[in-house]
Amino acid sequence: MNRFPFVISILIGLFASTASFPWADLDLYIRTQREVRCKDEEYRSGNICCLKCPAGTHLKSACTTPGEVGQCEECEDGTHTQHANDFTRCSRCTLCRSDQVIFRPCSHTQDAECHCKAGGFCDPEEACETCIKCSSCEKDKEVVRNCTATSNTECKEIPTQSNSSSGIVEGAAASTLAPLSLQTRTPNTTHTYHLFTCAIAIIVSVLVLGIVGACIFCCMKKRARGSVGNESKAELHVQDGRNEQTQRGCSGLTFAQSLEDEPFPELIPVNGVDSLRKCFEYFEEVDIDYYKRFFRELDLHGNVIRSKDQLTYEDRIHELLNIWVEKEGKDASLNDLLKALLKFDQRRTAETIKEKALENGHYVLASKSF
Repeated sequence: MNRFPFVISILIGLFASTASFPWADLDLYIRTQREVRCKDEEYRSGNICCLKCPAGTHLKSACTTPGEVGQCEECEDGTHTQHANDFTRCSRCTLCRSDQVIFRPCSHTQDAECHCKAGGFCDPEEACETCIKCSSCEKDKEVVRNCTATSNTECKEIPTQSNSSSGIVEGAAASTLAPLSLQTRTPNTTHTYHLFTCAIAIIVSVLVLGIVGACIFCCMKKRARGSVGNESKAELHVQDGRNEQTQRGCSGLTFAQSLEDEPFPELIPVNGVDSLRKCFEYFEEVDIDYYKRFFRELDLHGNVIRSKDQLTYEDRIHELLNIWVEKEGKDASLNDLLKALLKFDQRRTAETIKEKALENGHYVLASKSF
């Protein structure tokens, strides 16, 4: 009877000593897990922090020493990872749809970028499930900005401008056809109305052509004979129509011709290529219908010019001018750009660019001209 309490105490002691160790280990494990805090460029593997794999790779096996990179494997073709990661596999590359073209191909570190084909666009702020067909401007509107891969065509109403020839047509038509408008038109009168309108338009066109021809003949004769004396001017005034409008048109044409014959001044940059680059924005004055011809005059390949079609017109001009400067190197000159404009009769645009370059202090006039 006296041995029983002793045996019980021994059993209790053994149980307490053996049972305490597992619970102590579990508490230590939980506390260790709670204390592990990895940095942004790390990930946790068990109770240690490993460095992430670089972009273009994925994790094959984790590190065994804290702060080191585990085993990383390069992405297979057709897959990519754009940032440091602990992914077990790379993401698949985006495949462009049938109504899109590849703007930027997929690489191991960058996904593919798709743009709509010519004639279509997608709003960049909305999900591009399908490309939207570019709009066309109506008859009474004109294009302000062409359609791009990310924006639709922009149009504006064409301002109504009265000129002498339109005034003649409208006045003649109104005065002659006013009685007809008061009558009830039958099919026969409608047909007669259209024929009469065509006849009036033809007569007015012949008159306008006659006036223009007289101006051209007058100016050619004047240039061939040099300056005309007061007596010759009086005879010319009596012979060619006895109206001041024809004489004014002739003198205006002569003045325009003299401007075309005048040599174009050469410009000297104040600060080398930097002065040239500061003038890029002035070339936004180049008519959108002529810019491709302008850059072909600068020996840029057609494929290079077409590769910028998806940009806005202003960005397109700047990108192509930068490419031309890189191609020409130290020989790049604003004078060469102005000569290219003069080759296809864009003297007014060249004059505008020249004046802005001088006014803003980027260039000064040289003593010679070209």
